[in-house]
Amino acid sequence: MTRRKPIEWLKLDNAAKIFPPNTNEKDTKVFRFVCELKEEVDRETLQKALDKALLLFPVYQSVLRRGLFWYYFDSTEARPTVAEERKLPCSMLYVPNRKNLLFEVTYYNHRINLEMYHALTDGTGALGFLKTIVYYYLTMKHEADFIEGLPHPDVDASFSQKMDDSFLKHYSGDKRLDKIKINRAYHIAGRRSLDNRMQIVEGTMSVKSVLDLAHHYDTTMTIYLTALYFKAIHMDMPTRSLKYPVVLTIPVNLRTYFPSVTARNFFTTISISYHFGKNSDKLEDVILAVKDAFARELTQEKLRTHMNRLSALEHNAFMRVIPLVLKDYILRFANHLSAKGITATLSNIGKISMAKELVPYIELFDCFTSARRPQIAMCSFGDELVISFTSPYIGTDIQMNFFRMLTQEGIDVTIASNNKEI
Repeated sequence: MTRRKPIEWLKLDNAAKIFPPNTNEKDTKVFRFVCELKEEVDRETLQKALDKALLLFPVYQSVLRRGLFWYYFDSTEARPTVAEERKLPCSMLYVPNRKNLLFEVTYYNHRINLEMYHALTDGTGALGFLKTIVYYYLTMKHEADFIEGLPHPDVDASFSQKMDDSFLKHYSGDKRLDKIKINRAYHIAGRRSLDNRMQIVEGTMSVKSVLDLAHHYDTTMTIYLTALYFKAIHMDMPTRSLKYPVVLTIPVNLRTYFPSVTARNFFTTISISYHFGKNSDKLEDVILAVKDAFARELTQEKLRTHMNRLSALEHNAFMRVIPLVLKDYILRFANHLSAKGITATLSNIGKISMAKELVPYIELFDCFTSARRPQIAMCSFGDELVISFTSPYIGTDIQMNFFRMLTQEGIDVTIASNNKEI
């Protein structure tokens, strides 16, 4: 395959602008996708697969630079090198004034790991990249199994479509946006490790069994697990904190609601709130409240308002002329204010599919993210559902509450963790 010249430079999309000024060792803004194979990973083949995949995603061959008014991506000749995993998960990728790529591909035993800096792309973009890497890896490693023809790759978008700024494309120009009032949410507290090591707890279970359980409560799996997360947090709340609502932020893939196949960021977040100090703590009541909130928030009109609010920053004449050093202070302050209204985060990547010819070689997919606050990320492949908790705190009571409630409902959960005490 002919090597494609990388892009020259790109402005950050509107979702990405918040990440550089708020990146630090406690909150690296890095997330990880994992594909676990049914065989040991071969480094040389993985390197070849990564090289081929990167040709289809030229936007990722970039470094992040500071301009006078905005950050921007600049093309680089630097090439990624596959290595065996050595660092802590979701370690720093973006370091100011360092000209390095903003993603890494590593491996360990059966696992292929892709870590991404969130300014570069979101979960959907990163997943498309990982699936392409895995596609090339398996078709090269098992070339003899595909002598009658290669399976069709999942990612079909053109180069220009992958590089689209979909926020700009779908910005309506509506500047009559209501002001957002941020109310204080319950904040989970805890003791951090000395090296800022995340606590990772993964639960693997049957998709069908959890789906059947959600149907028993007359709801979807996402709503059921969101309600369960509310309950798990509530079980660990001090009585004095019941005066505050529990607020979960949930990333939403805007490609589901607006036409786009961009490999860059195209997401927003919605906030779902439940006040245990004022409402019933029965799971059925929490499920009803979550169901109502999802129906209210997940409409194209509401999501367009979220999009316009993100885009308003770039289109604001005053903000355009403010030097970047002042924008950084403003965006840090905005991030600080926003954090006051957030308890935790839940992200559902959903069902991951691969070409049927490749499925026999793959065990599961997994995903998780760096944690400023406790977070859940979940995804499924076949009948394997993996729910991963990450937390900056050593304690794991909320995680255990969550999985214990599932096992009490008859769900068989296999737990894995980097915490030896679990």
